[in-house]
Amino acid sequence: MAVFVCARCDAVLTAPVSEVALPAHAHHSFGHDMLPPLMEPGTYAVDPEPHGPPWKPWSEIGEDEAAARGVFARARRFHSLPCGASGAVAVAPGDTRAMVLIPERCDGYCLGLDGRDGPNLACARCGRPVATRVDDCSLWQVVWLAPDAVRRLPVEGPADRILDWETLAEERRSTPPVEQLGYWNPQWEAAVGVALAHVLVASGGAPLAVPGGLLADTFGRALDALLPKGPPAKRLALAGPGLPGTDADIVLVPLHPQTGQAWQPRPPSVGVPLAAGVWMHLAFPQEQVPPIPVTGGLPDGFLRDDPLPLRPQWLFRADARVLLGTLARLPAVREPWLRGIFDRVDGQGYARPF
Repeated sequence: MAVFVCARCDAVLTAPVSEVALPAHAHHSFGHDMLPPLMEPGTYAVDPEPHGPPWKPWSEIGEDEAAARGVFARARRFHSLPCGASGAVAVAPGDTRAMVLIPERCDGYCLGLDGRDGPNLACARCGRPVATRVDDCSLWQVVWLAPDAVRRLPVEGPADRILDWETLAEERRSTPPVEQLGYWNPQWEAAVGVALAHVLVASGGAPLAVPGGLLADTFGRALDALLPKGPPAKRLALAGPGLPGTDADIVLVPLHPQTGQAWQPRPPSVGVPLAAGVWMHLAFPQEQVPPIPVTGGLPDGFLRDDPLPLRPQWLFRADARVLLGTLARLPAVREPWLRGIFDRVDGQGYARPF
């Protein structure tokens, strides 16, 4: 466990928190509604990429400078690059302490703060800008602690135990793919967007065979649209704790929700990390649980049909911005075949090719 304190005056700025992996949807936007907090209470995550202002227009950035910053392709929908410091720390807004808003930095597009002007929270003791609160519509609510303005201090307390893979498989903490009113879960759209970029790289531009069911609904349609037509040259499957072995060429494996480390498949399979909650649901689909206790019983082999299982209103689409943002940071995007896919997705706008 740790707390974060002001680097100038040592004022305690957070409740005790423990480190977890940065969620795949950390920089994902969705819809036109107020989204829930990005982080679970009592947790924090570190963003290894440059984050926030100053923003540098692409017109001032050459290929060499972009590559030095880890960006190997430019998407037309991305007008600038964040040039803030790397290592920003994400915490839930409810875990912050002793901070006050900076009124002149509280801009937003719609219903809240979007952090466009940089740190908008100051240390209540010394007044130093220390964090950026984001809570505008379509953005996940979060407070980003500025890495050069805070320090991490260990504290005594019951730290979360790092779960092993077997325990995670037994607990099967999954993220449901569909929310109320028939909306695809935006966490799935972002997580699949990240993994899809790595699957495309691993494919080498060859057609892939994808098993039926939810895996085909979420990955298969996009791969069929983006990769060449023809007999599948490689196979995609799931692999991980609690599943039987597979000899598929490319396997989707879980990312540990606490450490951020990927489960390692057996060679020669190529592992592609996927957010643990999404992977768990794909690997171990869960039955619908009635919301109220049920008296009596049904014969073995029969399932209740109330409440009806949630069904999406439309076909699944991975988030194109997340897909492009992930591809742009993979050196393989400079290969002509993959750059062609990148440009095709980028040129479609909202009419995505999958």
